[in-house]
Amino acid sequence: MLEVKNLTKKYGEKTVVDNLSFSIEKPGVYALLGTNGAGKTTSIRMILGMLAKNGGEVLWDGKPFSAAELNVGYLAEERGLYPKYSLLDQLLYFASLKKVPKKDAMVRIKYWAERLQVEEYIFPPKTAKGKQAKANQADQLSKGNQQKIQLMAALISDPEFLILDEPLSGLDPVNTDLFKGIIREEMAKEKYLIMSSHQMPTIEEFCSDITILNRGQAVLQGNLNEIKRSYGRVNLFVKSDSNIAPYIADFGLQIVAKTPSEYHLKVRDEQQARQFLGKLMTENVPLVKFELREPSLHEIFVEKVGDNNEER
Repeated sequence: MLEVKNLTKKYGEKTVVDNLSFSIEKPGVYALLGTNGAGKTTSIRMILGMLAKNGGEVLWDGKPFSAAELNVGYLAEERGLYPKYSLLDQLLYFASLKKVPKKDAMVRIKYWAERLQVEEYIFPPKTAKGKQAKANQADQLSKGNQQKIQLMAALISDPEFLILDEPLSGLDPVNTDLFKGIIREEMAKEKYLIMSSHQMPTIEEFCSDITILNRGQAVLQGNLNEIKRSYGRVNLFVKSDSNIAPYIADFGLQIVAKTPSEYHLKVRDEQQARQFLGKLMTENVPLVKFELREPSLHEIFVEKVGDNNEER
């Protein structure tokens, strides 16, 4: 169990994280959300002990959290490979920091290299003259492949607790699915994970509990499904081959968005939606889609943080 209690960080008179508290009581993925500069990465670095805190404490099973004692994996938003050293040497070095024996490290490196499709960079084939080609260096890789190497470094110790800061940032769709598959595998192993991401659909896909930060303060916390239920099912999506604009106007429904084929409407409650559906059916209006749902995390996020671009 991870407990974060009243975590606070100040730079001079400016408070960038203000009494942040949350807990992860069982395996799963916890989300830290916020605009750029809201304090997410600062909070993660304080949890890991990489950054001194001005107040609060972090506990693991009731004892002070220590990244040196607990098996932790960390994929940072700002990638940090050594540009001029071979990838294999770097991975072995990162493994040694986690006290992984070299023999075990090599087995894991080979597994993850194949899993992430980067064998040719870590174990380059021999040249035409039979000599071993020079191992690729980090600065010779694309950003996506660098991200794969950093994920390998985070996973090489088979961590009990894993922190992923913007893990899917900049990845193409194929590699996004690859990373998602690996995250699901870690979840299946009952790992504890913290994920920070700007991609709201990804958070909805993986995370059961969330904290939304705004200007360093938690403005919304709790179970994501319960939060969404508390808003009610007020988002209505209607698609028809007929013109339904007059019916929408008659009912006084708010048009949130409109595409050439579909309306996104805001209703007062489910009863109003049923009445609207009844009217369309009575008038024999052909319906392709009529979907009533809770607000998305994207909509909730925008409501809570608004137009906040202040850097922290």
